[in-house]
Formats: sequence, C-alpha cells, structure tokens
Amino acid sequence: MIEVVAKLGRGPVFLAGEMLECVITFTNPLSASSTSASRAETELIILVFCPQERVWEEVCSEMLAWASAQIHCQFHASENRVALPPSDGSKPDVQAENETVFVPNRGERGQCILSTPPKILFCDLRLDPGESKSYSYCETLPIDGPPSFRGQSVKYVYKLTIGCQRVNSPIKLLRVPFRVLVLHGLKDYQCPQDEAVAPSNPFLEEEEGLKKDSRLADLATELLMAATSRRSLHLYNISNTRGKVGTFCIFKTVYKIGEDVIGTFNFSEGDIPCLQFSVSLQTEESIQEEFQRRRGQPVSFSTHARHQEACLHTAQSSFNLPIPLSSTPGFTTNIVSLKWRLHFEFVTSGESARTCMVRGSQSEAITWTGVEQIEVDTFSWDLPIKVLPTNPILASYVSQFSSANSITI
Repeated sequence: MIEVVAKLGRGPVFLAGEMLECVITFTNPLSASSTSASRAETELIILVFCPQERVWEEVCSEMLAWASAQIHCQFHASENRVALPPSDGSKPDVQAENETVFVPNRGERGQCILSTPPKILFCDLRLDPGESKSYSYCETLPIDGPPSFRGQSVKYVYKLTIGCQRVNSPIKLLRVPFRVLVLHGLKDYQCPQDEAVAPSNPFLEEEEGLKKDSRLADLATELLMAATSRRSLHLYNISNTRGKVGTFCIFKTVYKIGEDVIGTFNFSEGDIPCLQFSVSLQTEESIQEEFQRRRGQPVSFSTHARHQEACLHTAQSSFNLPIPLSSTPGFTTNIVSLKWRLHFEFVTSGESARTCMVRGSQSEAITWTGVEQIEVDTFSWDLPIKVLPTNPILASYVSQFSSANSITI
C-alpha cells in the first residue's frame, strides 16, 4: 500500500498566467516496527528456502512503475440549453488491465478543452517501509484559457491529475481541483520591455520562474487597483410615466470580487412617493446565438445579494451589497457570456403623498394611521456594472477546494 498526497503550497486559487506548484509525496506507511512480527515469520520461511534477508526486504518494499502529472480544463454543457457541434472521432473511454497510457480526463463528463503537456515524475520507484519521497510539479497556467465557472448552462472546471501505476495493474488517478481567475489585458503586459532592469532584492535568492510569477501577480494587483479605484459621481433620475420618483447616486461601476457595491437614494425631490424598493446584485448568463438550443431562448439570472426596504416618507436611503469572493467575474468565451448588473424594483403610490396617511382622531394627541388600501405602480430598472477578479490568495480563504488531496494505491 502506498499513500499519495498532493498539496498546493499557496492555495487552490490562481490567476491565468501564474505558475502552479504542487508537491506530491509518495509514502509507504508500513513501518519496520509494525512489521517486526511478520518479518520474523518471513525470515523463518526464507531461511528454509532462500537464506537471504534481502528477500524479506523486497517482499515488504512497495514498487511503482511510473507517475505523471498534467493540468486540464473540463467543459460541460447542459443539453437542454446548449447545442454543441459533434466532436471529432473520439476514442472510447476504455482502460485495459495493463494499459499504461496516461489519460488525465478519463471518466470525466464533458470535453477536455485545454491541457498542458504531461510531465513524468519518476519511473520505477521503490519505497521501503516508512520511506517517503516527494516530487515538485510546476506548470504555468495557460493565459488564454477560460475562468473556472459553474453556471446554469455551462461549467469550466480545472484539475491537476496525478496518474500512478503498478506493474500489471490499472492506472490510479488523483485529481486536485483548483480555481482559475482570468484578468483580461494581463496577456499584453506579461513580459514588460524593462524586465531586465526591474528592481530586485540582491539579498534574496529566487528562482527565475518564481521571480516571473511574482512579477505577474504584482502586475495583476496594480492593474486591478488602477481599474477599480477610479471614482466619479454617477447620478440617475428615477421616474415612471407619472413623474419623478427620486435620484440614485453611485460612485463607481467597476469592482473586484470581495468588494461592496454601495449606492444611495434621494426621494426628497420626487413628485411620486416611493413605498418600497429592492436592489439585487445579479449575474446574467447568456449563450452565444450559434450555440443556443432554440432561437431566442431566455438568458439565465442568478442573484448573489439583495436589499429590500420600505421607504414611504423617507427622504434618503442607501444599500450595501457585497460581491461574494466565491463568485465568477465577468467573462466571454465563444460559447457563453457572463455579465453583472444591479436590478432595481420600485413600488410607487398611484396617489399623492398626502392621501397615504389618514387622521385617526380629533383629540389633542393626534394619531396618524396608515391607509388599509392604496393604489400602487411597479417598475424595474437594470444598471450594468463590471466585476473583475481579485488577489487569488484572498480568494483562497473562501474556496471550496482543499489545498491537499490524497489517494491510497
């Protein structure tokens, strides 16, 4: 028995273009102390047939023929919503008992749309009882791939697959799922011209790959800060067919996942009283026209946060909607497009503000009572916003994926 443990050192979330590093440890958990009794019995048998203690060691050691690792992105689409072209002559997913071909997406649903070249970790590994050996796997994530996404119509799932095989035994696969965020525009800045003269710390010895990966993460952080820190006042008049309801104010429309969307309302200058409003933070998932199952099929909406408030006789109000770190920033591929928006719903009075309250008595202490029935009008409004990725280390804190995965062979 051999235990295989794969651990992502920095966490399970990465930016496209970054380097993924995984340490894979192979351990023979059978210790010498736990097998002393069985060793004595084995030695008696060996002394009769072949009086060499090394024969016992070979019996207790574990052997692996080879191990290989590869990253792939699996795509799955809903048959009721997406019409995909037929795939080109795919081979049947059958594995023989003694097959040694490494297919990382074997048994997975959907199509493998992206994969890195496989890398061999070792050949003919022998582990004595209690012995462990670790191997480091490093690979740069393709910068032009899609982001990780689990929607109502399509799914993009990234996995690192480690394949191991004993001699004359079937292949065992250890899959390590992880999340990929895509920052558009990062590809154009991946290799700056002044890279050779970039400032560095002479007291730190870093590998060239790690330096490049660190520069890429720092560059992504700078681009995100520049795009999301710009603030300018955006004012919108809220009105229906009967007149003005109020104004809405927001200071920016570009955000990172993990930020809060903050907006304010001013109903003091409105002609039509607003009884209630609600604001929903939503994503709009739409399939490209050529891949739609039926013409003109509706888009899919998902609500991530919502604020609702009764606001009769309220002069000003506000809302604060957090963008979940686990959500997917906006993106577009040849099959699907994901956009973000704020969806507003307003309930206004069909009467003037004075008739919304009635006087209860004529005594000195005046009591005001709300009316039992009132005519209302409802209308909605959508405001598109842009949502970008964030620092992958921050997103790792709330990731559903584990940094370490294991399997027993």
